[in-house]
Amino acid sequence: MKNGCIDFVDFVEKLVSRLTEGDHPVLKTNHVTWLLAQIIRMELVTSTLNPDAKKIDTTRKILSVHRDERNSDPNGPQSTLLEFISSCQCLRIWSLNTTTREYVNNEQLQKGKQIDEWWKQVSKGDRMLDYMNMDDRSIGMFWVLSYTMAQPTCETVMNWLTSAGISELPPQTMGQTERLVATREVTPLPMSLLSGLSLNLCGKLSMLMEEALFVGQVIPSIAIVETYTRLLLVSPHSLFRSHFNHLVQKNSSLLSKSGVTLLLLEILNYRLLPLYRYHGKNKVLMFDVTKIMSALRGKRGDHRIFRLAENLCLNLIFSLRDFFFVRREGKGPSEFTETLNRAAVVTLAILIKTRGVADADHLHYLQSMLEQTLATSHHTWSEKTLRFFPPALREALSGRMDNRSQEIKSWQQTESTVLIQCTQLLSPSADPSYVMTYINHSFPQHRRYLCAGALTLMHGQAENINTGNLGRVLKEFSPEEVTANIYTMVDVLLHHMQVELQQGHSLQDLLSKACATIAFFVWTHELLPLDILLLALIDRDDDPHALRVVISLLDRQELQQRVKLFCITHGPHEHWLYTGVYKRVEVQKALGNHLSGKDRFPVFFDDIAARLLPVIPFIIYRLIENDAMDPADRILCMYSTLLAYHPFRFTFVRDILAYFYGHLPPKLIVRILNVLDISKIPFSESFPQQLTSPNPAVCPPLDYFATLLLGLVNNVIPPLHNNSKSGSMVDATKHNKPPAMSQSGPANSSEGQKAFHQIQDPGTYTQLVLETAVLEILSLPVSASQIVQSLVQIIVNIQPTLIQSNGGLQSGSTGQGSVLPTSPSGGSSDSLGASRSTPSNSGINTSNFASRSGYTCQQLSCLLIQACGLLLAQLPSDFHFQLYLETTRVIKENWWLTDWKRSLGEIDSAVGYALLDPTWAAQDNTSTAIGNIVALLHSFFSNLPQEWLEGAHVIIKQLQPIKSVAMLRIAFRIIGPLLPKLANAHSLFIKTLSLLLSILVDVFGKNSQPPAAVEASEVADLIDFLHHAVHYEGQGGPVQASSKPRPDVLALIGRASENLRPDIQHLLSHLKPDVNSSVYAASHPKLVQNPT
Repeated sequence: MKNGCIDFVDFVEKLVSRLTEGDHPVLKTNHVTWLLAQIIRMELVTSTLNPDAKKIDTTRKILSVHRDERNSDPNGPQSTLLEFISSCQCLRIWSLNTTTREYVNNEQLQKGKQIDEWWKQVSKGDRMLDYMNMDDRSIGMFWVLSYTMAQPTCETVMNWLTSAGISELPPQTMGQTERLVATREVTPLPMSLLSGLSLNLCGKLSMLMEEALFVGQVIPSIAIVETYTRLLLVSPHSLFRSHFNHLVQKNSSLLSKSGVTLLLLEILNYRLLPLYRYHGKNKVLMFDVTKIMSALRGKRGDHRIFRLAENLCLNLIFSLRDFFFVRREGKGPSEFTETLNRAAVVTLAILIKTRGVADADHLHYLQSMLEQTLATSHHTWSEKTLRFFPPALREALSGRMDNRSQEIKSWQQTESTVLIQCTQLLSPSADPSYVMTYINHSFPQHRRYLCAGALTLMHGQAENINTGNLGRVLKEFSPEEVTANIYTMVDVLLHHMQVELQQGHSLQDLLSKACATIAFFVWTHELLPLDILLLALIDRDDDPHALRVVISLLDRQELQQRVKLFCITHGPHEHWLYTGVYKRVEVQKALGNHLSGKDRFPVFFDDIAARLLPVIPFIIYRLIENDAMDPADRILCMYSTLLAYHPFRFTFVRDILAYFYGHLPPKLIVRILNVLDISKIPFSESFPQQLTSPNPAVCPPLDYFATLLLGLVNNVIPPLHNNSKSGSMVDATKHNKPPAMSQSGPANSSEGQKAFHQIQDPGTYTQLVLETAVLEILSLPVSASQIVQSLVQIIVNIQPTLIQSNGGLQSGSTGQGSVLPTSPSGGSSDSLGASRSTPSNSGINTSNFASRSGYTCQQLSCLLIQACGLLLAQLPSDFHFQLYLETTRVIKENWWLTDWKRSLGEIDSAVGYALLDPTWAAQDNTSTAIGNIVALLHSFFSNLPQEWLEGAHVIIKQLQPIKSVAMLRIAFRIIGPLLPKLANAHSLFIKTLSLLLSILVDVFGKNSQPPAAVEASEVADLIDFLHHAVHYEGQGGPVQASSKPRPDVLALIGRASENLRPDIQHLLSHLKPDVNSSVYAASHPKLVQNPT
């Protein structure tokens, strides 16, 4: 309504009419009144409730839905709110205008006085309302107050957050005179209080808090920041805003203040990333943050803002779930840093391999996208990394040359000059004044080797160099120069190790020396950012020692202590549950010397340990690529406490299992799963037993997979709204969405009502249930082939299995008002025999299977097929190939395709029964294996990204050679619906059309010999379908009378036509190679009457 999408008066009319139609459960509560009480606070709505006589009726209808609330827990906050919400509504309407007051219930107005009395009592004198010790009744009354007196409620909340007063921050170094004043800490407002406040109050509070955070002269407390983020998380839809645009609109100069930028970046990086992804704004945010980095990358000294922005971008890149460009406009070289460019390519590999590309034509831009990304980079990935990249990406990167040898050669050419300069700058007795001389007069090509020179001069002894001068120079470098120093230092370090190893030095000694040297740079004197250094090391995994250095660094006690301290000082990873007082950490202790610099602006959530959150997943990927399974297991165990703070740890677990599917040992799979908070993930009840099965070669029973699918039906697949009048097995009220059901079995309606802040990754409970099923399938210790065979077996047998579970066959009709999907199943009574096992052998525990779902057998069979297709579409391509093989096997083994004694008429009848009118089979409780398989494939295709649809061609290739019209129809029925879906993916459309034309030639080619003479008219409907599909693709949507096919499509049809029989050629005669002569045959009645 805020965006003008709903007409409020019309909304009220329809709402009231729906509520008066029957005894709807919602009528027994005041939830509708609560909804309307939220809405009528909006200015757009209040303007409709004006004195105009036409609007008075709307007001009367709003008041008509009031109910006297009765609840078993009268003191619960929700009950208190619903008890008084009618009074809030009446008070609001009474205040709008005088003409509607006669419709207001006086009893409710009188009851509203209790709200005032309660408020006067708790706010008497100078007493401050203690938000941390409110009982349920007080919380409920405070919620009620937010609907009637928003202004005093706002004021009391802000008073609480600032009640501890202000204090001056101590200077960080001697001589600093700038005075910084900050708000003292109190406890942030708890979620239990924020979750019931009116949206009107939440909006006012968010604006007041933004003033305090970004505009005020006093540095805000962590409590204000935390309460602000909790407010946005508790109302993820109503209060969401794109912060960069939002703040610029408020004041265009706000983001020019470093303190505002730092605070905003911290809020985004450590609190709101999942919210941005939930709204699909993470790409936009990535581009906004890139602008900040682009302005700072060459600027001296601004390391803190730059590195925080870079870390935020790493998290944002990791959060992406579909194909992306590194520039908003898609043109020109990347504005990313070298580190981000490398991360973008790896993330692209993960996305393409685990999620596919929604728009197949995007792959045509892959090469140009890589050229943008790597325009200024000479990095190459090791063969061990590339072997896991998807083929398209691996091929696009195949021509890149490794620059490592060139980097070492450049170092060797400049080494003598660099060492002379470094000696002057870094000798223990060096003149401090030489620092500025070096910064202002050294050449850029020499500055990039400063850290490599320091490394060489150290000879493993830190006291050999002047760390003070080195630190000052690195602080005065631009962030880009520091990054270049890190990458060159890593190359030189690894090169020195190789040389010294050849000279007979012990590898263990060299590793120990290398780690001590890096520890000097990172921990002892805090000269370089650890996250970038670790990423630089893992990108040299083609060196045999790079990953061993990384493992040794992660093992060091200095880092372990930093991580432990971070977890202690920053509270629980579910920050919204924290009820204590936050303690602010000093900037230097949180970030180290290099990042803190001279900046006194305090940290809120930032920390060196937190900067590792996007880095550790990349390290785990690299270790697995190099078959270092045990170290990967150990690091996941060692850093499990830290990874709990990762904003996308569910995504990390899901993607790593999919990316390396088939390559992970069971022990590591269990360790990866333990990254999650297992108790809060809706795994199947038997999943732990399947995961640790003593005989991993044995596939789980069919009952396990059926229960998994039933969980998807109950929690993921949209509910059916049954319109049938007869034949129903359960009460009509159950035909709507059944009670939400966890996959472990028992119904639990509250599960589907989880608030966003509880499931920020993946974002919704529906998505959580679906992705959890994916996790289970990916974690099972059996092959993809076994899993697919089990799922297909369930679908083939689904109708007789469900019939048995409900005590035999039902009466035949559910009426013509079928609510079934368009292509579920079909069949004849004969098909209950030869093509599949009988229900009793299905392997499914059928006891009350249908009644547990709240659907009839017919409905449930269709929904289970949809659920299976949806689940398979989420899995990696290994499963897709197995699905194509298994479905073609079932089709080929069907009795009426293998029994040549059957007459042509019988076979055609079976085909028609199975494919052309699927509702028949559902109505008389019969089905064919082929009908169910076709329905499964259609559900599967409808959920696949376009790029993966090309794999479906395997089905036709497995069915070839096709020699009968029956098999031709089946092939068209399977693949035909892909053509409209590919209307905007021309190259894939052409390939699919070519495949269909080739099987048409198989049966009706000039040289083909079908088993019996078949008239061309019998496949006229297939030709009509092709005719319609090519016009649809040419139009890019629904066919118009003026639609024209594309020239290359007509040329393809022309070439295929040359190989067809003359009578079939005649049917294609309206599709001439000349576009102007090939028009849409609008007068062709068959196009409408016989769609395929």
